[in-house]
Amino acid sequence: MSGHELESTANLLVARGKGILAIDESLPSIKKRFDSIGVESTAETRRAYRDLLITTKGAEQYVSGMILFDETIRQSTADGTLFPQVMKKVGIIPGIKVDQGAKDLAGHPGEKITEGLDGLRERLKEYYELGARFAKWRAVITIEEGLPTVGCMNANAHALARYAALCQEAGLVPVVEPEVLMEGSNTVDRCYDVTEATLRSVFNALYEQRVVLERLVLKTNMVVSGKLCATQAGIEEVAAKTVRCLRNSVPAAVAGIVFLSGGQSAQLATAHLNAINAIAGQDPWPLSFSFGRALQEPSLKIWAGKESNRETAQKALYHREKCNSLACLGKYVLDMEQDLAA
Repeated sequence: MSGHELESTANLLVARGKGILAIDESLPSIKKRFDSIGVESTAETRRAYRDLLITTKGAEQYVSGMILFDETIRQSTADGTLFPQVMKKVGIIPGIKVDQGAKDLAGHPGEKITEGLDGLRERLKEYYELGARFAKWRAVITIEEGLPTVGCMNANAHALARYAALCQEAGLVPVVEPEVLMEGSNTVDRCYDVTEATLRSVFNALYEQRVVLERLVLKTNMVVSGKLCATQAGIEEVAAKTVRCLRNSVPAAVAGIVFLSGGQSAQLATAHLNAINAIAGQDPWPLSFSFGRALQEPSLKIWAGKESNRETAQKALYHREKCNSLACLGKYVLDMEQDLAA
């Protein structure tokens, strides 16, 4: 893929009113989701569930791309059509998760480093042949007493940058995802400081690895209070701090920014996204979504492993996709939850 095509794909991923559906859970992660609804995680149940997500009618109005897992990109619908082909037919760009998970970082108790660079060049070539046109790599940054360390931030930034360079070499748009986790008791201001430092480290590393910023998408957390913090920042405060943080740390050349939901409820993630776009104004990049649980959770619970629930589950997914599309335009209000569900 030429540089022009990479830029075009990156821009399509963040097209106005569209975002990314993340359905790239690892086998342990999808097992936890299935355990919560009493469904055994097998190759067939995973295929059936992801078939439901991928084939939801009308999703292409609101979804630009879908991030798949290694198993999923090789699977097919019931009639034997490979999932990437189904997506391309309706104009949804197939993507692929390529990291191999976060492992303990040696010498840094309580911190993680994402692995998967070994053999990545060859895997990217195969994924391109399977139909993928963008990829994702997630790094996790923990906020605790004395954490994160500069060493952890820089190690993950370097891995993200090397991954991104290999993606662009292979003709895939890299989605660069440094996630500051929201699991702790930290304040929203502490989240702001760590997110800003993390993003600056990432973009320094991307520059050093000669990654073309116009040909990548940033996936990042919103600036929120830790889940265990006694004082939770309100929607407007989260929006203001998130926008300010991005303005201070993300170069204008980046094709676009998509937010992860990070464990937020479906409606709260949408409300935050809407408030962010309502104040973003003339910022140089589109601000969109790349949600996993915040899009899937209602559908997963409705489906519960039963084919008879498939249509209702797809309606719930379509509803969440439409709500988040409106939030990208700053046009979402809570009343729409009932209006759109009707």
